[in-house]
Amino acid sequence: MPPSTIHAAPPLDSFTPLADHQAQTPTSFFGAKPVLHYHAAATRALAARSQLSKLPIFAPVAEGQVDEEEAGANSVEVVEAFVNSENLTFFNPATSSGVSIPYQAISLHAIQTLDDPSNSTQQVQGLYMQLELSDPYAVNEDDEDADIVELTLIPPPSTTEGGKSSIQVLFEAVSNCSNLHPDPSFEEDEEMADGGADSRIVFEGSVGYEGISGLPGVQAGAANGGLPPPFPGSGGWITAENVSEYFDEDGNWIGEGNGPTETLGEGAGRIRTRDEVDGSNGVNGQGVESDENKRPRTE
Repeated sequence: MPPSTIHAAPPLDSFTPLADHQAQTPTSFFGAKPVLHYHAAATRALAARSQLSKLPIFAPVAEGQVDEEEAGANSVEVVEAFVNSENLTFFNPATSSGVSIPYQAISLHAIQTLDDPSNSTQQVQGLYMQLELSDPYAVNEDDEDADIVELTLIPPPSTTEGGKSSIQVLFEAVSNCSNLHPDPSFEEDEEMADGGADSRIVFEGSVGYEGISGLPGVQAGAANGGLPPPFPGSGGWITAENVSEYFDEDGNWIGEGNGPTETLGEGAGRIRTRDEVDGSNGVNGQGVESDENKRPRTE
């Protein structure tokens, strides 16, 4: 999902502050307000002038006004930052424009030390991000650098009650919200690794549920695309409604429907006594060796 341009800053009452969210149990997990993890009205945003056209928070630059030497220089805008559980939002009141960036578009973020744009003799810390602003499903595989934008945020200096600096709070907020939106391809890989995918083999185009010649244990799929039956000879899935057609009250398999049942041989299921096992008939009809027949032990 690519970023979307906005023309008005989202009102603060459209979010639930993180402290309020953590202090109470939500009445519903559906339709709730996004949780606001971080907000700062005077955040400085830095980006190369050659990339300004890709970010609506920067004032547009007409073509031909930026030469090759100035293309690598940074442009600075003061924006209002909203790090919430749904997306990363910036709004520039000077240009009345902003952008909402999905967290899947943030391919990299880290704390960076750089020269202060307003005073090059001092250094500040900012949040460096690499953004993939194009639709990942529409990017040509041959275009490796498609719409990758580097953006740095310098939050206003402040210290929380826990002693964390503003850059630490901003970094943790982006990290926590990014974890709420994992990459879809990563989720699919986890499902495959955990065995979530269907590992059964179904051959299309087969008629009925007969077994496939030469492949023992492999059942053909139905002509209508259905899966093979749970047991050979059964007509479909065994459920609570039709289980009595396949098993008796003792849990014995009786086959499909009310058809003939397979009987076991004589003596099946009977428990033999000790005398029968140790008697003259031996085990399974074999005689038991006597002491005389045993080979004497030699030292």
